[in-house]
Amino acid sequence: MCLILFAYKHHPKYPLIVAANRDEFYSRPTAPAQYWSDDPHILAGRDLKELGTWMGITVHGRFAALTNYRDPRQHTSDALSRGHLVANYLKNQQSPQEYLEKISKQADQYNGFNLLVGDLQSLWYYGNKQGQIHPVVPGVHGLCNHLLNTPWPKLEKGRQQLAHCLMQEDDFEDELWQILTNGEQAADDLLPNTGVGLELERTLSSIFIESPEYGTRSSTILLIRQDRWVTFVERKYHSSKSSWQESSYEFQLEDHLL
Repeated sequence: MCLILFAYKHHPKYPLIVAANRDEFYSRPTAPAQYWSDDPHILAGRDLKELGTWMGITVHGRFAALTNYRDPRQHTSDALSRGHLVANYLKNQQSPQEYLEKISKQADQYNGFNLLVGDLQSLWYYGNKQGQIHPVVPGVHGLCNHLLNTPWPKLEKGRQQLAHCLMQEDDFEDELWQILTNGEQAADDLLPNTGVGLELERTLSSIFIESPEYGTRSSTILLIRQDRWVTFVERKYHSSKSSWQESSYEFQLEDHLL
């Protein structure tokens, strides 16, 4: 997943609002969001190559999401799959902080990543490039391919648009989809230099990415209401952002916590 916009304890009715895009090579096989047959308490899409995921939630309210840290100079081909960082948390019983403390001791086995993990009590962040574990404070936040709230153009645009649409009390879901499908690229003088070249930096600077081999494969909206009612909607794209397969789930979080 390459862009996660989220509001934590910011909206009066929704303690957690997430609007996220997963960017990946079109050739990588992926299953749409569903309850996993081998772990039916997990709701998430699934990478069919490594059997991990980029974002998911459990019926008990455990949540996790991941972005990659872009630095091709430090990428190694034999690193462990980062998708298991999300999947293993969703399968786990450790608190968010305890899980990240465990992961931090294994961080050098993975290419660069940013990881959000939480439950009904708290939300935590860890990135293995920065190496610090800390709780997420209430507010509107964003993660793309650097650190939490790094002011890259698309992240700043997304945060501002999310904050604006959440000024409404309800009925902002359509606006979230509009944010996630914005294909406008940033001006060259605002682009970061991550070592991939100017042309690719331009392509990757839009919230919704389209290119011949790589782009936004899915968009996901997650809403957790104060009364523990969850809405989880994923749009898995086909040939373009105007053609998608939608997976939509609503459920009440179970009282028993893992």
